[in-house]
Amino acid sequence: MSKRILAAAALAATSLGLAVPAQAQQRIQFEFWYGLTGRLGEIMEEHCKRFNDSQTKYEAKCVGQGGYDKAEQNTIAAYRSKQHPTLVQIYDAGTVNFMLSGATYNAPDLAKDFDMKIDWSGYFPGISNYYATSKGQMWSFPYNSSTALLYWNKDAWAKIGKTKGPETIEEWWDDIRAMKKAGVECGFAFDYDTWMPLEQFSAIHNLPIATKNNGYDGLDAEVMFNKTKFADYMKDWKKLLDEGVARIQTAQTGKTILQAFTDGTCASMLSSVANHGVVGSTAKPGLNWGVTKLPVYKDFKRHNSLVGGASLWVLQGKSKPEYEAAAAYIQFLLQPKEEQWFADVTGYIPVTNTGYKAMVDAGFYADPKRQGREIAIESLTFTPPTAVSRGIRLGNFTQIRAEIRSELEAAFTGKKDVQTALDDAASRSNQILRRFEQTFKGKQLP
Repeated sequence: MSKRILAAAALAATSLGLAVPAQAQQRIQFEFWYGLTGRLGEIMEEHCKRFNDSQTKYEAKCVGQGGYDKAEQNTIAAYRSKQHPTLVQIYDAGTVNFMLSGATYNAPDLAKDFDMKIDWSGYFPGISNYYATSKGQMWSFPYNSSTALLYWNKDAWAKIGKTKGPETIEEWWDDIRAMKKAGVECGFAFDYDTWMPLEQFSAIHNLPIATKNNGYDGLDAEVMFNKTKFADYMKDWKKLLDEGVARIQTAQTGKTILQAFTDGTCASMLSSVANHGVVGSTAKPGLNWGVTKLPVYKDFKRHNSLVGGASLWVLQGKSKPEYEAAAAYIQFLLQPKEEQWFADVTGYIPVTNTGYKAMVDAGFYADPKRQGREIAIESLTFTPPTAVSRGIRLGNFTQIRAEIRSELEAAFTGKKDVQTALDDAASRSNQILRRFEQTFKGKQLP
């Protein structure tokens, strides 16, 4: 049936004083692009459907982009050709790129223009600080937020007489070496990802990844991860690998770290709390596992961990009705019941204190299947964020991550020694930063 016929039918029904069926009404549509894939991508679609089913005025048209990187790249290309969405999910690493893009309709402005009820102070500081400007304004709306945890096999630790996960890195290393002697062949599975070993490690140890307070104080920042305790941490990983107590686990080796943990092959891994539900649903029957905060070196004071995940950015160049619809969608997502639903089916943490309190009061974290998820909140809020534990503000950080991953692979496969690999990664990362600085020459970070 054509839109013209539908409109005529609606008009006729109205003139006769009849109720117009919901399906005959013309909803205000807006397009939302997201980067999550797999089961998490399916959940994004479910969240859109929940919004669409909750009312009849607006309709979210949700389109997966096949990954965070692609979501950012596709959005930039679409904006240039004026084919972009109203709303887009951009991961943490893309924050500075969008802040300097000049293409965004910033969150405080949207909230004011469409009378959104947003308690800006209600966001967890560890989340709000990552996405905030130097003046403390969040230009995007935090959505799927996470942090990293240590997943550990309780039965493997029981073999060495322990019932508690390690608190220090030294204890962790001693434990997996002892487990090797007790018959546990793999104490720790890791890959070449940087989010856990570099970004989270640096935050909880209050170590800079780059100068200028991790780039927050200027585009002329330079990376320095090759000169901090992180370098020793990676040398420790290589030593564990050489000793045969840890293993590289990737799709190329036949199992990812997640698969190696859930089938009991390896006794520990570092992963996002967002995988808590995945571990629970895919672990082999009888796997006795838990999570704990990331271990720290014993000579360091623990600080807050970093928020990961993504936030929602609104883009310029769309109509007022589309913005009205997007504002309604964001407001819907921030309802405590929606935060709880999303956390339940994913493992992501609630982004607001209100949502978290409602979940605690409802007994959400008392459920055995969710046991340990509250530790992510404890980790994220362990201390107030410092100038370097609040986040990372480096341009084209996705490319920097790729350079570090490449060099870690070279180090762990024996093609380079660890320090040389990190030095090479730092050199190329700084080249990326200088190109970014030149691209935005004359601009200041907000």
